[in-house]
Amino acid sequence: MKYRGRMRTSLLTDRRIMPTDFRRWADCRRQFAQGKDRKKVDELKASIEEDGLEKPILLCINERWRDIYVSDGHHRAIAVLELELPRFPFHWHWIRHGVHIEHEPFPYELLER
Repeated sequence: MKYRGRMRTSLLTDRRIMPTDFRRWADCRRQFAQGKDRKKVDELKASIEEDGLEKPILLCINERWRDIYVSDGHHRAIAVLELELPRFPFHWHWIRHGVHIEHEPFPYELLER
């Protein structure tokens, strides 16, 4: 069974859990401020408020550098941030040879750097 945890939303920062597709979270927010991305975030926010976040955000850890990123779920992450939810559900994996969602608990000690 895939590990499914709950992470503090306050860890979605440029130094702790970073966006993969953007240099900083501010860049991600700017990209998602208009157009189809804004619509998607707004739809997610409405859905989350009604039913909670069903699909976990996928976090990845770079094996070499131990950096932690959102690898799937940037729109969900922005929705969670905008709603100021205290926690979000997640799955995780290492960046190694291919992507394999982990069954083991997340190595929280990596967030303490």
